[in-house]
Amino acid sequence: EVSTEDPETAFCTLANRDELNPEEGSIHHCLYQFTRNETLTETNKLLCDVCTQRHCGPKNNIKSEKKYVYTNAKKQMLISLAPPILTLHLKRFQHAGFNLRKVNRHIKFPEVIDLAPFCTAKCKNVAEGNTKVLYSLYGIVEHSGTMRSGHYTAYVKMRAMNNHLSDLVLRGQSQALETEPVKGQWFHISDTHVQAVSVSKVLSSQAYLLFYERLL
Repeated sequence: EVSTEDPETAFCTLANRDELNPEEGSIHHCLYQFTRNETLTETNKLLCDVCTQRHCGPKNNIKSEKKYVYTNAKKQMLISLAPPILTLHLKRFQHAGFNLRKVNRHIKFPEVIDLAPFCTAKCKNVAEGNTKVLYSLYGIVEHSGTMRSGHYTAYVKMRAMNNHLSDLVLRGQSQALETEPVKGQWFHISDTHVQAVSVSKVLSSQAYLLFYERLL
């Protein structure tokens, strides 16, 4: 989608990204890198219709003359609509020559995460003046093994029903004011085996998929 917003606000976020200083190897660092401001130059220049028309005249002459104007540009991917449920999928593979290799590095992730530094300043379903978009962790999928074989297990939090989340899903708005993790008991599920576990055990898992529910 091409944005024609005011250049002064086009790359602004709900919260200041410069104050983040995310730790390498954390989910915050992953999100920071994924939503960083990129400069498109040389072979990555953007085809500009306005520049093309300005230099080559009306559109009906462009195709016949095959003249296109490419220009330097800036690109940034930000969240424009904060979802009720946030699913983060970590890339757990990398190319090693002609082969794929699994990435076993532990990525740190919190119980509560704030998406505001990664949301556009005009995020559609965030109340005006809010500078936090908080989510609470409630589920994890973990993979053990290699790219050729392995086993999937899950961590799930049993908790009370989140009425604020229901309001957000059904009506697109929520009056939630919680800023702490949703209280509940964590369980580790592996096939038919279910065991209660501590929060520290959950946070030390090698996450492949992370599931968060919106608090604020």
